[in-house]
Amino acid sequence: MREKSEVFKVFKKFKNLVKQSGRSIKSSQKRSRKRNIQLKFDKFCEEEGIEHQTTVSYNPQQNGVSERKNRTVMEMARSMLQEKHLPKAFWAEAVYTAVYLLNRCPTKAVQNMTPIEAWSGKKPSAKHLRVFDSIYYVHIPTKKRHKLEEKTEKGIFLGYSTQSKGYRIYNLKTKKLIISRDVEFDEDAMWNWDEEKVERQSVMIPKETPPQNNKKKEQTK
Repeated sequence: MREKSEVFKVFKKFKNLVKQSGRSIKSSQKRSRKRNIQLKFDKFCEEEGIEHQTTVSYNPQQNGVSERKNRTVMEMARSMLQEKHLPKAFWAEAVYTAVYLLNRCPTKAVQNMTPIEAWSGKKPSAKHLRVFDSIYYVHIPTKKRHKLEEKTEKGIFLGYSTQSKGYRIYNLKTKKLIISRDVEFDEDAMWNWDEEKVERQSVMIPKETPPQNNKKKEQTK
């Protein structure tokens, strides 16, 4: 969702997804919006039997749970961008990936289950999770390249596709976002945006603290 005006459209889509799962929305709560959007929401909720509540403007305490969750998502996305020195143009991808990961992390809100498990009853797999912003080499099908062209193109891993079993990759050559499964991972490398080259990531290994000799301490006492 890029603009607030899309809220109603997205809500209707979400409502259909809930219905497909055999569940239903009992109530909804949101901040006051423009009058035309507000009227659409009110009418839709009334027709669908959804209890609709509107919070007071500039009073986020009335919707504390979602406000805290939004803050968590934004802080996580901001950290991902800063850690990898990614341009701000990728903030939406960082938010998208942050939500994807948080939905697969245990939380006390649902008895230490992951939100995905609480929703579907199935534990999500973590085997496909990869390092954000690492370098990926995307295989180019034979039909789409000439004989002398490279078989792979470099890309940056930005997230996961929820529509298919693939990864969201930013192709460094075409400057476009693609979804692909046929990729080779190099999770120890990242893209240097200033120098436009691949560089190895430095890993900080904590120094081991030598064990203290309690006997010597006792003797000095």
